[in-house]
Amino acid sequence: MKRSNAQRLRDALEDDIINGRRAPGERLDADALYHEFGVSRTPVREAVQQLVASGLVTVSPKKGTFVARIGIDELIEMFEVMAELEGMCGRLAARRIDQAELEALRQAHERCEVAARAGDSDDYYYENEAFHDCIYLASHNGFLAGEARQLKQRLKPYRRLQLQVRQRLMSSLEEHRDIVAAIESGDAAGAEQALREHVLIQGERFSDFVSSVRRFGLGREAMDGGEASR
Repeated sequence: MKRSNAQRLRDALEDDIINGRRAPGERLDADALYHEFGVSRTPVREAVQQLVASGLVTVSPKKGTFVARIGIDELIEMFEVMAELEGMCGRLAARRIDQAELEALRQAHERCEVAARAGDSDDYYYENEAFHDCIYLASHNGFLAGEARQLKQRLKPYRRLQLQVRQRLMSSLEEHRDIVAAIESGDAAGAEQALREHVLIQGERFSDFVSSVRRFGLGREAMDGGEASR
């Protein structure tokens, strides 16, 4: 999937933050970003706006733009809510999806499979976004879809981080197969459960996620009693 300059810049900045190359509280200077990435002002502005929406970056009036201080407790709470929203979308989609929407869902799943087989976690992430968006549309509930998209945007960098965990691409793909099968058969309860479990971080996945967060420096403010702790 071809990505715009703003998307590529956003992904690069996300990777820097997740991998600890840009520390919590560090200032992001727009002029430095223009020169570092060799792009115009517009992609930088768009990328920063998207990072603000995801919660990775904050803007302080008259002070500048900074890497956010992240709390792991808040992340887990957001994933819990995301799992419920996705489950609701799946339940409604299983009841309301039409043939054209079902075919779009199948095609999105096939594109996810191509990315997973190639081991490309970034490409898989974007195809995965399209897969989930097909389910939002098929729910035929615009308000619910809007809420799901908004929270998904905030969780984007952490969902990308999840996909970098060993074997997660293939296990995610297997979960997609279960989701598609439930929606195809009109199994509303099954689709709801499959999507909830697909998104919710629990059991070994929870341990892997927390390990990744700590390894990449995310959540350190909360764990060290910093300003992001509750």
